[in-house]
Amino acid sequence: MIVAIAQINCMVGDIAGNVEKIIASAVQAKAQGATLLVTPELSLCGYPPEDLLLRADFLQACDAALQKICASLPDITVIVGHPQRVGEACYNAASVLQAGKILACYHKQALPNHSVFDEKRYFKAGHEALVFEHQSHKIGVLICADVWEPQPALLAKAAGAEMLVILNASPFHMEKQSTRLDILRERVADTQLPIIYTNMVGGQDELVFDGGSFVLDAEGNLTHQLPAFESTLASVEFAKLQPVPSVITPHLTIEASVYQALKVGLADYVHKNNFPGVVLGLSGGVDSALTLAIAVDALGAENVQAVLMASEFTASMSVDDAIEMASTLGVKYSLMPISSLFESFQHALATEFKGLPFDTTEENLQARIRGMLLMALSNKFGSIVVTTGNKSEMAVGYCTLYGDMAGGFALLKDVPKTLVYQLCDYRNQLSQVIPQRIITRPPSAELRADQTDQDSLPPYEVLDAIVEAYVENDLGRADIIAMGFKVADVNRVVSLIDRNEYKRRQSPVGVRITHKGFGKDRRYPITVKLDF
Repeated sequence: MIVAIAQINCMVGDIAGNVEKIIASAVQAKAQGATLLVTPELSLCGYPPEDLLLRADFLQACDAALQKICASLPDITVIVGHPQRVGEACYNAASVLQAGKILACYHKQALPNHSVFDEKRYFKAGHEALVFEHQSHKIGVLICADVWEPQPALLAKAAGAEMLVILNASPFHMEKQSTRLDILRERVADTQLPIIYTNMVGGQDELVFDGGSFVLDAEGNLTHQLPAFESTLASVEFAKLQPVPSVITPHLTIEASVYQALKVGLADYVHKNNFPGVVLGLSGGVDSALTLAIAVDALGAENVQAVLMASEFTASMSVDDAIEMASTLGVKYSLMPISSLFESFQHALATEFKGLPFDTTEENLQARIRGMLLMALSNKFGSIVVTTGNKSEMAVGYCTLYGDMAGGFALLKDVPKTLVYQLCDYRNQLSQVIPQRIITRPPSAELRADQTDQDSLPPYEVLDAIVEAYVENDLGRADIIAMGFKVADVNRVVSLIDRNEYKRRQSPVGVRITHKGFGKDRRYPITVKLDF
């Protein structure tokens, strides 16, 4: 028996396009000798469809598309993920299509309602196993979160399953693949059954699906692993219901996996939303340098524009390094000094500000001037502005509303500053594109004379550790202090995080690469008094 895995990039709402990909995968799988094809979770409509699932016309379109697939398939059995309305209930379903008919349909039992998932808002849970016969073998079907707990797999085993196939739309975060393998090995230990794990690939708003589909034999040995972050079709041969070992694509390092996730997230956001390209401010700093490198790798230099907007506080080395990097990458760049614009704003405000010292007001004015210039280019030429701020800055509000936060996509929104440096080093190992001085010089917003980030913030290794503890691990102040951090640093950082929720709510969407980003993961009130 040969089973094909369709690791495909499905776009939410593009039902016709997703149908074409499923049918094309079936035709290719049939040509490779497969008799069964497995597609990802909700492959018919894309994941997550969110409130589209509340629309009757959307569900009707999915039903019609499923029938179209049935009528268009070659002589091969296909398992398709799709939403299904039954009466007043909607299910996250997987249908087995065979000989132009729906042979059977499974309803997902475990509905995740945490982090980025809110499936209980849309779906009713199923309660029954689905086991169907294929070439005299009994195959059990499960969907994604079903395998993160024992019962659904055991229920399939009790119904006679001799192997399990799992349809998944499992989003990426760092080291997620290792976690998946550990969980699936637990299910193998529970059932003593081989498992085919088929995962979606591609970017959808803040989520990136990393693929990495794999197969485990009945002893939990990894026999197949597909490439991460790539659309692909793979055939798995079974002999006596055990997978015959084949290609295992090696795990990516943390830096490589995050870099790929950022590339895919940006490319799919730009392409799926029909933007002709991106424009970004290139400052000569490490964040904009990394953003530019990823943008060029994801979209091609011809689709990226960099804008250098120096002020009186911008060091000459910043301009030199920015020009060097843009030239190395072959990117179109524009020089738009802002000193005269800044002076005009200061002149307009001179009466109101008379006798008051230079402070963050004037710093923010510079950032907002730059934001206006970038947005003007975006409006005129259609390219989307990609902001360059990182998670550390977003956490504590070290960013300017309508300034460096102005844009349509925040690529590094979930990337801590310390990881920014690691990713720059990783990219330069592939080829030297980021001038080394950008990486080694002290970071600075260059909004006033002799400024460095550490004038306003703790060292980034301290800041990032506190942010991780408080934001990602939900530890309280006392717990973080007990980890060895200074009381003053903890109180300061936590207070800044709490105070700046209003800014984060107004930030663009960005790629999620940690297990808790500033987006669907973390839903804190803006107006709140936290005195504990």
